[in-house]
Amino acid sequence: MTRLTRPDLDGLPNYVPGRNPADLARELGLPEAVKLASNEVPYGPLPGVMEALAEAATAVHRYPDMGVLELRHALAERHEVSPDRIATGCGSVALAEHVVRTTCLPGDEIVYAWRSFEAYPIISATTGAASVQVPNTAEHGHDLPAMAAAVTDRTRLVLVCNPNNPTGTSVRRAELEALLDAVPETTLVVLDEAYREFVTDPAVPDGLVEYGDRPNVAVLRTFSKAWGLAGLRIGFLVAQPEVAAAVRRVVTPFSTSSLAQAAALAALRAVDEMRRRADLVIAERERLTTAVRKVVPEAPDSQANFVWLPLGERALPFGQACEARGVIVRPFPGEGVRVTVGKPAENDAFLAAAEAALR
Repeated sequence: MTRLTRPDLDGLPNYVPGRNPADLARELGLPEAVKLASNEVPYGPLPGVMEALAEAATAVHRYPDMGVLELRHALAERHEVSPDRIATGCGSVALAEHVVRTTCLPGDEIVYAWRSFEAYPIISATTGAASVQVPNTAEHGHDLPAMAAAVTDRTRLVLVCNPNNPTGTSVRRAELEALLDAVPETTLVVLDEAYREFVTDPAVPDGLVEYGDRPNVAVLRTFSKAWGLAGLRIGFLVAQPEVAAAVRRVVTPFSTSSLAQAAALAALRAVDEMRRRADLVIAERERLTTAVRKVVPEAPDSQANFVWLPLGERALPFGQACEARGVIVRPFPGEGVRVTVGKPAENDAFLAAAEAALR
């Protein structure tokens, strides 16, 4: 039979979503299961979002505003940039893919830390670009000097996930500035800040505020985490106008749905409640980290809404043992386990499962 697809994609890893908790509960005969695998915020939509969705739903027979003008202007006002520097898309991961498409041709290189966001190898491969994966430090964070050294004249893009998914570790100001100064102006540096709202360390810079004006820096943000819109898939990019315009040019037409636009606008009007909920997550993150270290002392500090357990070869059996107790976490076989910060009772259920699994 004639092959109809690219053979180089055969070895590409699949993106692994969190398991459906209803399926697990049914399988185990439990009234419910706890899902701590996908870095969602557990408190429901922000005030005003459901009303905005109901109103927007009356016009779903029409295409959305392809230019996303109202939302882009609202984001521009919030972040004190011009609207022509903003592009929106189907979550920050889709925007990362669009950035790769706008910068890379087959044979070009993309430099990023590893382990980092599992979508990076996938979006790199789909353009034919070569992934240059720079191993994390012993502390599970980006090795920025090594990443700078890995940049060549073929490097078109450097991805910095800050805080890093799945390890929760963060890049601090001095080391990030050193990387930005070392990267040539012909290479775009993308700061993926999907978890920015959970950062409490003052040494971790806000990339948009501190580096957004650099010509070769782009910043990714999302509404999927702290803003509670994971199911609607909407994120945004801030870059120089020519970069943002190129991204808007390659985005799938109408991919930012009218529902997502309406919900994002409503969420932006509830910023105080978003901040209150993010603070609840942060407080639970600190409690969870302290408790986790009693059984996994090597767990690093996290600046995101999850914690990382560097369990190595024990990762997969640990994840399976937690599922057997009705708690869904995200194992990365041979490396570690990422655990989303949930509500206090959910975190307690995980800690009980973790203690039993490692006993």
